[in-house]
Amino acid sequence: MGWFQRNTEGIKTKSDEKKEMPEGAWYKCPSCKTVASSQDHEDSLWVCSHCGHHERIGSKEYFSVLFDDGKCRKLAPKMSSLDPLEFTDSKPYPHRLEAAKSKTGLNDALAVASGDMCGSPVVIACMDFSFIGGSMGSVVGEKIAKGIDYALKKGIPFICISKSGGARMMEAGLSLMQMAKTSAKLSLLGKAGLPYISILTDPTTGGVTASYAMLGDLNIAEPNALIGFAGPRVVKETIGKDLPEGFQRSEFVLEHGFLDLIVERKELKEKLSFALKMLHTEN
Repeated sequence: MGWFQRNTEGIKTKSDEKKEMPEGAWYKCPSCKTVASSQDHEDSLWVCSHCGHHERIGSKEYFSVLFDDGKCRKLAPKMSSLDPLEFTDSKPYPHRLEAAKSKTGLNDALAVASGDMCGSPVVIACMDFSFIGGSMGSVVGEKIAKGIDYALKKGIPFICISKSGGARMMEAGLSLMQMAKTSAKLSLLGKAGLPYISILTDPTTGGVTASYAMLGDLNIAEPNALIGFAGPRVVKETIGKDLPEGFQRSEFVLEHGFLDLIVERKELKEKLSFALKMLHTEN
């Protein structure tokens, strides 16, 4: 016989006495399964306090982390993609754009803003994976170009935070052209002696990795971020061999010389400020 025995069967709670849990009040880490309140998770900068898992976040969150008091001025915030190729797969491209805008509240997969970071002016471009997988289209390339133009005009550093599945197939060759466009624009920063720091987050793949994400004066990644051109599944199927442990993760990429530094999100602002002071001497 057990220690406890139910005396009354079928105990029920009246509907008006039930306590409803507000939606989104709790966060469960996908890595270690630890549960924390959403507020505590946000206070930890969306990083699991138990295992250090870095949750994917967007431009709104990164701007709040990096800009002083979260204050910044958006550059070209209303810029939006058109459909010059009249692309259609299972649905027309304009319908996909409208669905993404409605779901995310964003106009495209990248936001650019200027403001102060630790008291010094800077331009930050940040990709949003929630918008069609952070895919690089014409607007992404143009907004990066505008951000660089602003940095050149003001004589201040430029930072880009990448999080992308690569080129946007719905824009075909127009998307691939952004690789050359952004790379050419970044070369102007170098000629002007202005620092460019690239931050690679999970995931950074495809044409983004093959262009501006790897062209920083300093290439920094968050822990355990997937970084590569083709994904590990494609590579494995192509070469027909098992891949090394941690293949294409930040630590693996750093070990093989393609990164300069891995920085946890809680230290990112401080480390960026220090790096820019070393790289940038105002005239």
